[in-house]
Amino acid sequence: MQDVKAFIEQQLSDELAPVYLSVLDESHMHNVPDGAQSHFNVTIVSDAFNEVRRVARHQRVNGLVAAALQGPVHALALHTFTPEEWKQKGGSVNPSPNCLGGN
Repeated sequence: MQDVKAFIEQQLSDELAPVYLSVLDESHMHNVPDGAQSHFNVTIVSDAFNEVRRVARHQRVNGLVAAALQGPVHALALHTFTPEEWKQKGGSVNPSPNCLGGN
Protein backbone atom coordinates (compact mmCIF):
# COMPACT_ATOMS: atom_id res chain seq x y z
CA MET A 1 0.00 0.00 0.00
CA GLN A 2 1.79 3.11 -1.27
CA ASP A 3 -0.20 6.00 0.20
CA VAL A 4 -2.08 4.92 3.29
CA LYS A 5 -3.63 8.34 3.92
CA ALA A 6 -5.10 8.45 0.41
CA PHE A 7 -6.44 4.91 0.82
CA ILE A 8 -8.19 5.80 4.09
CA GLU A 9 -9.62 9.00 2.61
CA GLN A 10 -10.91 7.19 -0.47
CA GLN A 11 -12.51 4.33 1.44
CA LEU A 12 -14.29 6.61 3.88
CA SER A 13 -15.36 9.11 1.23
CA ASP A 14 -16.76 6.43 -1.05
CA GLU A 15 -18.72 4.60 1.62
CA LEU A 16 -19.77 7.25 4.16
CA ALA A 17 -20.16 10.45 2.07
CA PRO A 18 -18.76 12.61 4.87
CA VAL A 19 -19.67 16.26 5.24
CA TYR A 20 -16.25 16.64 6.90
CA LEU A 21 -13.22 14.34 6.78
CA SER A 22 -9.76 14.85 8.20
CA VAL A 23 -7.12 12.13 7.98
CA LEU A 24 -3.87 13.10 9.67
CA ASP A 25 -0.72 11.01 9.45
CA GLU A 26 0.71 11.36 12.96
CA SER A 27 3.51 8.85 12.48
CA HIS A 28 6.12 11.61 12.87
CA MET A 29 4.93 12.03 16.48
CA HIS A 30 6.00 8.48 17.33
CA ASN A 31 9.19 6.48 17.51
CA VAL A 32 8.91 4.91 14.05
CA PRO A 33 11.10 5.01 10.93
CA ASP A 34 10.67 7.92 8.53
CA GLY A 35 7.82 7.30 6.11
CA ALA A 36 6.27 4.59 8.31
CA GLN A 37 2.61 5.63 7.73
CA SER A 38 1.70 3.79 10.93
CA HIS A 39 -0.29 6.22 13.11
CA PHE A 40 -3.38 8.06 11.88
CA ASN A 41 -5.98 10.34 13.40
CA VAL A 42 -9.35 10.36 11.63
CA THR A 43 -12.18 12.81 12.21
CA ILE A 44 -15.27 12.03 10.17
CA VAL A 45 -18.69 13.67 10.18
CA SER A 46 -21.41 11.80 8.32
CA ASP A 47 -25.15 11.38 8.21
CA ALA A 48 -24.40 7.65 8.03
CA PHE A 49 -23.76 7.83 11.79
CA ASN A 50 -27.25 9.09 12.67
CA GLU A 51 -28.74 6.82 15.33
CA VAL A 52 -25.61 4.63 15.34
CA ARG A 53 -23.73 4.07 18.59
CA ARG A 54 -20.08 5.04 18.81
CA VAL A 55 -18.81 1.45 18.96
CA ALA A 56 -20.73 0.55 15.79
CA ARG A 57 -19.39 3.67 14.06
CA HIS A 58 -15.83 2.67 14.90
CA GLN A 59 -16.46 -0.90 13.79
CA ARG A 60 -17.74 0.36 10.45
CA VAL A 61 -14.73 2.63 9.91
CA ASN A 62 -12.33 -0.13 10.95
CA GLY A 63 -14.02 -2.49 8.51
CA LEU A 64 -13.69 0.00 5.66
CA VAL A 65 -9.95 0.45 6.24
CA ALA A 66 -9.22 -3.15 7.29
CA ALA A 67 -6.56 -3.60 4.59
CA ALA A 68 -4.52 -0.77 6.11
CA LEU A 69 -5.03 -2.09 9.65
CA GLN A 70 -3.67 -5.47 8.58
CA GLY A 71 -0.61 -3.85 7.05
CA PRO A 72 1.17 -0.66 7.88
CA VAL A 73 -1.28 0.98 10.32
CA HIS A 74 -0.45 0.38 13.97
CA ALA A 75 -2.77 2.98 15.53
CA LEU A 76 -5.96 4.61 14.31
CA ALA A 77 -7.55 7.30 16.46
CA LEU A 78 -11.20 7.74 15.50
CA HIS A 79 -13.49 10.71 16.07
CA THR A 80 -16.87 9.91 14.53
CA PHE A 81 -19.75 12.38 14.59
CA THR A 82 -23.13 13.10 13.12
CA PRO A 83 -23.43 16.60 11.66
CA GLU A 84 -25.44 17.69 14.72
CA GLU A 85 -22.85 16.31 17.17
CA TRP A 86 -20.09 18.05 15.19
CA LYS A 87 -21.98 21.33 15.37
CA GLN A 88 -22.43 20.94 19.14
CA LYS A 89 -18.68 20.32 19.53
CA GLY A 90 -17.92 23.53 17.69
CA GLY A 91 -16.38 21.72 14.74
CA SER A 92 -13.14 20.63 16.38
CA VAL A 93 -11.41 17.89 18.34
CA ASN A 94 -8.43 18.06 20.67
CA PRO A 95 -5.07 17.39 19.01
CA SER A 96 -3.25 14.17 19.76
CA PRO A 97 -0.43 14.28 22.33
CA ASN A 98 3.12 13.37 21.36
CA CYS A 99 4.20 9.81 22.00
CA LEU A 100 5.68 9.29 25.45
CA GLY A 101 7.40 5.99 24.86
CA GLY A 102 8.99 3.67 22.39
CA ASN A 103 12.49 2.49 21.72
